[in-house]
Amino acid sequence: MNILLLEDDPLLSKILTKHLQKDYVITITYDGNSALEILEDKKFDLLIFDSNVPGISGIDLIKELRSYNDTTPIIMITAYQDTIHLKTAFTYGCNDYIRKPFELDELDMRIENICRTFNIEQNQMIQITDAILFDSKNNQITKDKQTFSIAKKESEFLNYLAVNRNRTISKEELTQNLWSFESMPSDATLRVYIRNLRTVIGKERIETIRGTGYRLVS
Repeated sequence: MNILLLEDDPLLSKILTKHLQKDYVITITYDGNSALEILEDKKFDLLIFDSNVPGISGIDLIKELRSYNDTTPIIMITAYQDTIHLKTAFTYGCNDYIRKPFELDELDMRIENICRTFNIEQNQMIQITDAILFDSKNNQITKDKQTFSIAKKESEFLNYLAVNRNRTISKEELTQNLWSFESMPSDATLRVYIRNLRTVIGKERIETIRGTGYRLVS
């Protein structure tokens, strides 16, 4: 399932992304204007919007999308404790909300409820190429009808590259999003993950951009 997360708080965004990308394909953005641009080019199964973000607010973004007859389910994250903002959000077309601070388990339950309500298939399959299918939940890659099991961290690594397909990802971005500060990997460890993934999906699929990082190409 593909989710667009709009959250401008860097720490909360990182926590939510790390949690959700275990089970879903996550695209992250930090302001309403960028979210709208992304939505013009890509379809998602679920949208999670913070109500108060730079640019177009999360609430106004809901109104904007519904005016285009976009019926994608939306969960709003809000720090507001009053009912006025919630009433406005629901009037504009919000499907559910969650108040800060919240437990990650609560968010999981609300996502699962949205999936049941809208019959969204929680499929973790990512098409790398016509011949390569990546199962991010079970850490498996199917290539030419042969299935390969990969390590969990390699799966997280490939999932991040796949979500950001055709974009160069720096080593710093990878390590900050996939590892805690206490367990930051060495450059040699990163090269091992890349080598192992290339062995399965093909060397040409993961490009090394010298001095910058890596890129998964279609």
